[in-house]
Amino acid sequence: MTDEQRAESNCEAEPAETTLRKRKIRSFVLREGRLTKGQEKALAEQWPIMGLDYQAQVINLDEVFKRQAPRVLEIGFGMGGSLVEMAKAAPELDYLGIEVHTPGVGACLMAAADANITNLRVMCHDAVEVFEQMLAEQSLDRVQLFFPDPWHKTRHHKRRIVQPAFVEMLRSKLKIGGEFHMATDWQNYAEHMLEVMQAAPGYVNASTAEDYMPRPDYRPLTKFEQRGHRLGHGVWDLIFTRVD
Repeated sequence: MTDEQRAESNCEAEPAETTLRKRKIRSFVLREGRLTKGQEKALAEQWPIMGLDYQAQVINLDEVFKRQAPRVLEIGFGMGGSLVEMAKAAPELDYLGIEVHTPGVGACLMAAADANITNLRVMCHDAVEVFEQMLAEQSLDRVQLFFPDPWHKTRHHKRRIVQPAFVEMLRSKLKIGGEFHMATDWQNYAEHMLEVMQAAPGYVNASTAEDYMPRPDYRPLTKFEQRGHRLGHGVWDLIFTRVD
């Protein structure tokens, strides 16, 4: 198997059942597009450097990054543009990104290589299973979930990744004082996130108004978001801190 075949195999394996596998519900749908030549090349060349294969055992992030540093994990980084921008802007932090769509992983690796970034690792697997199997307790300083699929139809709300059982599992991976930062451009999902998080044990809302936060400087303003602002669309950021 060539390096390219191996990299593509890593990213095209059937993902595990998501949130709550007992219910056989996924929070995502695979919509694989064709890889560009650049994405194929990045997967072949950069996966051995920045890619992490899924394994059903806890990994040592100090060994993965070859240092001790604060750790930020992003769930569903899309094409990876903002994740690469954040990693480049904060070399003192280590970033781990999880994405199930192969072209996005390839695009992220390509951008990271072009930017000569060394503090980023990526995975191509169901985030829920990664949290369950690979992450040590209290190993993360921040978890980011930016613009996840809103599953806007009422009958699909059960597919939303922000659910009580998921945020409870996520809490155990955050250090005390660590943050779970969410952002969405769907008001109904923002309200759902707020309701779930306000009821979740062990978290405190970082908003003094007990609702939403201004966009922190570290979260890049995407072109999609800029266009939304021009059209009058809202964006809601929520940050909850683990206190127990």
